[in-house]
Amino acid sequence: MPSRVLIVEDEPDIRELVVHHLKREGYQVSAAASGEEALRQVLAAPPDLVLLDLMMPAMDGLEVCRRLRQDPATAALPIVMLTAKGDEVDRVLGLEIGADDYVVKPFSPKELLARVRAVLRRSRPAPGAAPVTIGSLTIDSGTHTVSVGGDVAALTPKEFDLLRALVDARGRVLSRDFLLDRVWGYSRASEIESRTVDVHVRRLRVKLGPEGRRILTIKGVGYRLDPAA
Repeated sequence: MPSRVLIVEDEPDIRELVVHHLKREGYQVSAAASGEEALRQVLAAPPDLVLLDLMMPAMDGLEVCRRLRQDPATAALPIVMLTAKGDEVDRVLGLEIGADDYVVKPFSPKELLARVRAVLRRSRPAPGAAPVTIGSLTIDSGTHTVSVGGDVAALTPKEFDLLRALVDARGRVLSRDFLLDRVWGYSRASEIESRTVDVHVRRLRVKLGPEGRRILTIKGVGYRLDPAA
């Protein structure tokens, strides 16, 4: 089955252009012209990914993203923000709220499609991967789920990738630059503020409850996961 993408964009020309290129790539595409309409569509038929314009009247993309992340039914829904070139602060805020990636306007269709493919690929289960258990924490890459004491934690795709990177490091310290490259795909910390990593770590600790204590801050360096904590 082709992946289903919802494009949320209030400018008709941009919306139609994106719909055209996504359909040409074989995606099933629906469109919304406002944040309110987007939320209604997601509730009625959740897509596999949302392309979300940052600047919209009434309800902007940040508020839409916030509401989707607050709802357990859509907390793990992949979201790619569409932002204007000068909106660096809002881009960072969007990532901190829970967007998985962003594309800066004006963008090339090739760049947009590459970002969509990458986010969808990361959000899909990894076939044949065995679950990893640390204390009462279980990370299952096969189903892309995390549970604590048997209760599923509603992680976003980025939060899952962050936890997976820390688990795969087997206790080694991972720098913020490394995590920005590995999890967000930005090879230089200058491309996006490294505090985005700190915000995601704080949110991940909260969602993991008592197991969140395993994620240790190494001052001036980065983070590590302690299997023995």
